[in-house]
Amino acid sequence: MQEIEFLKYLVENIVEHTADVKIEKKEDELGTLLTLQVHPNDMGIIIGKKGSTVNALRSILRLQGMKFGKKVTLKVLEQE
Repeated sequence: MQEIEFLKYLVENIVEHTADVKIEKKEDELGTLLTLQVHPNDMGIIIGKKGSTVNALRSILRLQGMKFGKKVTLKVLEQE
């Protein structure tokens, strides 16, 4: 499963506004950067208490990337 589909699956199962989930992927020599945007009301769910949820997502993506020999980084953006 590709990084985008994997992250989308995880995020859509924890947020309320699944239609507002947007993920962009950029690759360079350093690895893969996934940029996540969610509905403003879902930001608290994605961040979690003291950042626990977003850190867990980053850890899972990092482990999945290691499986394929890639470095995967997650960045969460706030919608304007």
